[in-house]
Amino acid sequence: MSVRSGSGKSRITVDISLPTRKRTPWGPVLLKWLCWLAGVMTMGVLMLIVLYILVNGVPEFFFRDENGALQFKDQLFALKYNSKNLSMFPAIINTLLMTALSLLFSVPLGVGGGIYLAEYAKPGSKLVKVIRVTAETLTGIPSIIYALFGMLVFVVTLGIGISMLAGALTLGTMTLPLILRQTEESLLGVPMSYREGSYGLGAGKLRTTLRIVLPVAMPGILAAVLLSIGRISGETAALIFTSGTGTRIAGLYDSGRTLAVHLFKLQEEGRAVGASFAVAVVLLAVVVLMNALSVYIAGKLTTKG
Repeated sequence: MSVRSGSGKSRITVDISLPTRKRTPWGPVLLKWLCWLAGVMTMGVLMLIVLYILVNGVPEFFFRDENGALQFKDQLFALKYNSKNLSMFPAIINTLLMTALSLLFSVPLGVGGGIYLAEYAKPGSKLVKVIRVTAETLTGIPSIIYALFGMLVFVVTLGIGISMLAGALTLGTMTLPLILRQTEESLLGVPMSYREGSYGLGAGKLRTTLRIVLPVAMPGILAAVLLSIGRISGETAALIFTSGTGTRIAGLYDSGRTLAVHLFKLQEEGRAVGASFAVAVVLLAVVVLMNALSVYIAGKLTTKG
C-alpha cells in the first residue's frame, strides 16, 4: 500500500504481506523424542527389575510359626554359614572387603594415570595414544578373560593362591581402565580458563590440579567409581577362579565368596532358589548404600576443594 504526501514529492510504502512461517527442523525434534524414549525405557526396565527382586525376595525373610504369627528368619544373618541356615552374613562382609580392596588398587592408579594423561603428558604423544587404545580395549574384554588372567598371574605365578587378595587384584585390574579413561575425559572437560586463572594468581601446576581442576572433575570421576562398585559387587566368574567359594568370613589370604557368588551357588544347587532372591535383595541394598556413601564422600571432597 502506498501513501502520497500533500506536496506530491514523498511516498511512504507500507508492506502488508503476511509473514512466512518458518519450518521447524525435524532432526532436533526427533533426537529429543528418541532421548526421552531411551530414558523412559531405561527407567522402566530398572523399575521392573527392582520390583521383581523385591516381590520375590522380601517374603523370603519371613515365615509363619505354629501359631500363624509372622516371624523374621534371623538365621539368614547368622555369623557362620551352614547348609541349614544358608546365612549370607559372611558373604556380606566379604563383599564389602572385596569392594574396598579392589578400589584401593584401581582408584589411586586410575585417577593418578588420568591426571598424568590430561595434565602432564605432552599432547599427541605416542605413549598417550598407546595408553588410551589399551585402556579402551581392556574395557571391552569379557570378565571370563580377566578370570583366566587373574588365575594364571595372581594365583599361580605370584603364588598368592585362591584368596580374597587375588580376587581383589583381578577386579582392580578389570576396573582400572574405566577409571583411567573417565578421569582423563573429566579433566579434559574442565575449561582452560580455570587453570589460567589459577596460574595468574601464582599457584603452581600441582596445586592447580589438586585444588582447582580435580574438584571440578569430581562428578565424572565419581561416575566411574560408581560403575566400578556395581561391577565389583556383581562379578562372579572372575571371583570363582581367583577368590573361590569359601563360606566363612575370609581374610586376605583366605578363600571367600561375595554376595554375587553366594547367589550363584544357591541357584546352582537348585534347592534354595527362594533364599537366592533374598540374597538379591540384600545385594541390591548393599550396592545402593555403597553408592550413597561414595556420593557423600565425593561431595565432601568437592566442597573442601
